[in-house]
Amino acid sequence: MLVTVYVAVGGALGSALRYGLNRWLTQLFGDALPWGTIVINIVGSYVIGLATAFFGGTAGALTPIEMRQFVLVGVCGGFTTFSSFSLQTLTLFEAGEPGQALLNIALSLTLCLIAVALGFMTPGALTSLSRTVGA
Repeated sequence: MLVTVYVAVGGALGSALRYGLNRWLTQLFGDALPWGTIVINIVGSYVIGLATAFFGGTAGALTPIEMRQFVLVGVCGGFTTFSSFSLQTLTLFEAGEPGQALLNIALSLTLCLIAVALGFMTPGALTSLSRTVGA
């Protein structure tokens, strides 16, 4: 039951962060392309990759399940907006903007896959760097 509370709180936090960041990016760049959703999906993909790598290592074994679920299911689940991406892509197609829709798909999928891979590789790179600097 406690895990559910952690997930709910994390989801609320992730949703609030998504809302604020999306508003800010829309004001900054306009709404010709859903930049807020694209950036949020990239950041969320990086964070979930980073957290998965962290929780999969030695530190992860020491991290309580509530914390892992808070971050991975709650915060990341509330923050990332793949369902919004899907709806906005469909809306662009329906509005007669197939180029914008395809650009949205290409940017979102490519950059999010790169971001999740970078997030997953970051702990190893930092460990290698600290060993090199410390040597």
